Amino acid sequence: MDVGLVCDACSAFSPMGAFECVRCGLPVALENHRSKTSPERASSTDEGDAAYGGPEPIYLDEVEGSRPISRTGHDPVPCPTCGVLVQYGHRFCFNCGGKMPALAHGGAPERDAFSEETKVSRNLPKGTQRPTMYFSTVQQARAKLTLIRGDGLDGTSFTLAGDEHLAGRIDVPLLFPDDPFLSPVHANFFYRAGRLVVRDEGSVNGVYVRITGGLEVPTPTRFLVGEQVLEVQAPLVPSDEAEPDGTYYFASPRRIALFRVVQTLRGGDLGRAVHAETEVVTIGREGNDIDFPEDPFISGQHAQLTWNGGKIVLTDLSSRNGTFVRVAGERELLHGDYVFMGQQLLRVEIV
Repeated sequence: MDVGLVCDACSAFSPMGAFECVRCGLPVALENHRSKTSPERASSTDEGDAAYGGPEPIYLDEVEGSRPISRTGHDPVPCPTCGVLVQYGHRFCFNCGGKMPALAHGGAPERDAFSEETKVSRNLPKGTQRPTMYFSTVQQARAKLTLIRGDGLDGTSFTLAGDEHLAGRIDVPLLFPDDPFLSPVHANFFYRAGRLVVRDEGSVNGVYVRITGGLEVPTPTRFLVGEQVLEVQAPLVPSDEAEPDGTYYFASPRRIALFRVVQTLRGGDLGRAVHAETEVVTIGREGNDIDFPEDPFISGQHAQLTWNGGKIVLTDLSSRNGTFVRVAGERELLHGDYVFMGQQLLRVEIV
């Protein structure tokens, strides 16, 4: 196996002990080479090292005053990694070992994908702080929505990098073409004063947000438990007036109710209606005031409605799938919120 030295400038192979490349004539010695014939020349070379801010990587051919002149006739090139000046012709920086640009050793120019600001920063002296680059897409994407699949795992993520992001079934950025319960333009996710907001765009089935703990709700307010669409309403005002001929309508006697809970069936028909005669009404799969034993998405004790001095509070009882309240107009979203619309469950992540 041959042993020798490889030229940094042209990559040619020279025998061990050679001071100059056999092809291009540039130095290839392992250590800084000083003239073997002139002590003055060596002294002037040391001065050149100081002028360039470090060891001179290219050996010198002549001295002009106190400034060394490179054999190549080109000015030193700053290292793009550490900023130290490196003589023209070297492929690697003697200070940090970083690769020198192709133009620094006579090669073809390389395509630079970075900004002019970064190119300028490469020429800064060693120790100077360089500006941090910002990638525009990441900078603008302040939040994203992650789709939760049927198995509970994360699905597709939607990056919210613009100002507004329409969601729906037809021709919108957040597109769910196979969901028949979404309106063509269902909702809009947008930023206001740096905060993420969701707005119902007049959809048929609404936008729901998962609650945490208890939430005071006005009447009427529609909410979801499992697959059940329920609405808390004010109690009906009794009417015991007789017909014009003086006959009263015969039916079951009325009881005083604090509020009532009404179920809405698919197609818009009304289902069960429960009048709250006590201050607390529990909802779940079994053993509650309102039970839905056939709904597999409802917990045993899922949620409750509480009458509190004229106010109604809806509380999730640590259910597995959560309780969702329909957004009236628009609502600010926080990190970790869950949004339900159509048949899509989305998790909010603030970047």
